[in-house]
Amino acid sequence: MRIASLQPTATEILYALGLGRSIVARSHECTYPPAARRKPVVVTSVIDPGRMSQREIDAAVRRAKGSLYRVDAARLNALAPDIVFTQSLCDV
Repeated sequence: MRIASLQPTATEILYALGLGRSIVARSHECTYPPAARRKPVVVTSVIDPGRMSQREIDAAVRRAKGSLYRVDAARLNALAPDIVFTQSLCDV
């Protein structure tokens, strides 16, 4: 089975269940366990909190039209997961 895990908690659970080798894609936030960092990233944030002040982050969120995340659909499709673990996000 080929798994795309786009939610950090799901990634941790999948590794705990011994399914780490089946993960073929992850989000930028899926960094634990450390082995997860070697998987291809297919989701990134449009906000970089490491380079932005709280005021800049707030302004970016207020300006955002649609999702605060980018999905690299071409890369995700190329990795051909059988199942995708994700979650919906609340409105801001």
